[in-house]
Amino acid sequence: MDSIDQQAILDRVFKQYQLHWCGIHGVEHWARVMYNGLLIADQIEADRRVVTLFALFHDSCRLNDGHDPQHGARGAALALSLRGDLFELEDPAMELLHYACCRHTDGLTEADPTVQACWDADRLDLERVGITPQPRYLCTDIAKRPDVIDAASRRACAGEHPDCLPDRDRVNRP
Repeated sequence: MDSIDQQAILDRVFKQYQLHWCGIHGVEHWARVMYNGLLIADQIEADRRVVTLFALFHDSCRLNDGHDPQHGARGAALALSLRGDLFELEDPAMELLHYACCRHTDGLTEADPTVQACWDADRLDLERVGITPQPRYLCTDIAKRPDVIDAASRRACAGEHPDCLPDRDRVNRP
């Protein structure tokens, strides 16, 4: 199994997702995180599979839209439980995904380039909650560029749903 079955992952995530599907931490955010992350990954040669999976899992197990310090670890655990069923990753890549999910809200900037791409992808979508991304909190040179920040902020403010995810209306709901 070389590919990532995004539709099947979304179906599985939805079955346990506690929040509004289209809320501030929902599927539209995940799509923008994926879009941002893949743009960054292509510039820094990060692992696109890890970036894709990070977008799908990093907020997938939130219990609320506020303070929920263990949500990343729960998302990482969900990813681990689906490994081998809905996607394959070798151990080093899985370790990167796990670390990226678990630590994505810690404000860190030093990490493997793939992890940095994940963190920047999420931080570039902060404008959805009225926070303009600041270069000092971003990891990669590409994400720190004003044009990249401006474009990501416009997407976030507009509530865009980039086409990098399957149609959210096709998710098999319980």
